[in-house]
Amino acid sequence: MLSHKLREAMAEEMRGRVVGGEGKVAEVDAAYFGGYIKPANLASERVDRRLSRYQTGKRRAVVIVRERGGNSVPAVFPNEASALSFIVAKGTVPQADDSTAWDALHARFEMKRINHQEAYSLNGACTNAAEELFSRMHRAEVGHHHHISGDYLLRYAQESTWREDNRRVPNGEQVSRLAGLALRRDPSVDFSGYWQRSA
Repeated sequence: MLSHKLREAMAEEMRGRVVGGEGKVAEVDAAYFGGYIKPANLASERVDRRLSRYQTGKRRAVVIVRERGGNSVPAVFPNEASALSFIVAKGTVPQADDSTAWDALHARFEMKRINHQEAYSLNGACTNAAEELFSRMHRAEVGHHHHISGDYLLRYAQESTWREDNRRVPNGEQVSRLAGLALRRDPSVDFSGYWQRSA
């Protein structure tokens, strides 16, 4: 419970954050979390878990917008295409991979795209910073979280984003800031009275 309250405090620091702006570059990418289907023991009983009929419906896309040399903002959507209204401030130059979900952004922004089958960075276009955040988030899920509930996926994404944005800040300063954020918060909307709720 304490960890969730600390994640909520981290999210408070991101409230109202605007990423991008005139002449700034922001990387946009998505990664999917949740909806894991355990494979059957016998090979003859295994199914193709990529097919929609075998999906659980719990899989969600975490979309990250990372400004070069600046801050990041995460959000959770059912899929990448649902995130188009979330993307960056006017005048920003978004950089994205070649997913068709980002094609509609060309109408609103001067885009740079990268095809990861050809290169990870080419002609100034890359999404390496966004991919780095997702790499850390996947390792956190497998390593110390072991499971990320879909109900709290946004909180975990906000925690990973906060940690990534503050990775160069000394640990003592991070702890002081986080403690200050947590102590200044009003009672939690998500985590107050949870023991009194009916099942």
